[in-house]
Amino acid sequence: MRRRTPPPPSPLPQRDGIDAVRVRLPFDGAWATVRDHLVERLAGAGPGVVAGMFEAGRVVGADGKAVPPDAAYVPGMFVWFHRELPAEVPVPFAVDVVYRDEHIVVADKPHFLATTPRGGHVTQTALARLRRELGIPALGAAHRLDRLTAGLVLFTVRPEERGAYQTLFRDKLVRKEYEAVAPYDPALALPRTVRSRILKERGVLAAREVEGEPNAVTGVELVGHRADGLARYRLAPATGQTHQLRVHMNALGVPILGDPLYPEVTAPVPADDFRRPLQLLARALEFTDPVTGTEHRFRSTRALEAWASYSGWAGEPRTESAQ
Repeated sequence: MRRRTPPPPSPLPQRDGIDAVRVRLPFDGAWATVRDHLVERLAGAGPGVVAGMFEAGRVVGADGKAVPPDAAYVPGMFVWFHRELPAEVPVPFAVDVVYRDEHIVVADKPHFLATTPRGGHVTQTALARLRRELGIPALGAAHRLDRLTAGLVLFTVRPEERGAYQTLFRDKLVRKEYEAVAPYDPALALPRTVRSRILKERGVLAAREVEGEPNAVTGVELVGHRADGLARYRLAPATGQTHQLRVHMNALGVPILGDPLYPEVTAPVPADDFRRPLQLLARALEFTDPVTGTEHRFRSTRALEAWASYSGWAGEPRTESAQ
């Protein structure tokens, strides 16, 4: 079996913690120039954008030199460039590093900050920030948390080791514990294990439960409740479906506070509105390091605001006598 040749390293440094885009020209195609191919490939960027990139010398080859606008199309050729990124509203909360060694970084991510670049969130992500702040350009994410969920995220320092850590999550060898604040229902029998099949369709914001073999399993335990009708829950997912904890809590009739999708999709809020964060926190991560053999146990030091001070979270008074 023929081994795949790895691509050459990027001749362009990262910009704001973001890698340059790498494009390999297809082996089949009738384009006369490299520019012709990129104009077609990046049609969504808008008229004149690709032409401007070539004129400014921003499209480079493996040698780091600018590719001329009239450069002939060469099948299999690699080119690199940086996209012009839209302005992003800064997320005004720090990413706390709870552990760092030569192999991994464990960060305590705040609410509202995406884990990795995606869609409209690029430089304002935990990955981009940590690359800049720690000076580790090769840093990569071993898994992800939803942008609205706070808590522990595992990053890898060496690209060649990333697969070993990702395999831990794929093979369910990481013990994850979450904490949530949601309404209290005295009729809800807990603890229990919720099993269902969750479907997340591309282009649809909310996931949904459907008939079929369960692909999502969550342990749910009541930690405490208060006279104001709120409760704190411990959630232990055995699987990692998109929005799994949010879907399961909603299915139990106790949707997590601050959830803009469950039970109903609410209107989008302005990008600079950081009020009422989703009251879901990735509290703990435990695993055996696949590279060093070390037994790791990490805990987030963050607190869910609605439990500490509902009025502070909601912006309105409410009784908070604990039970």
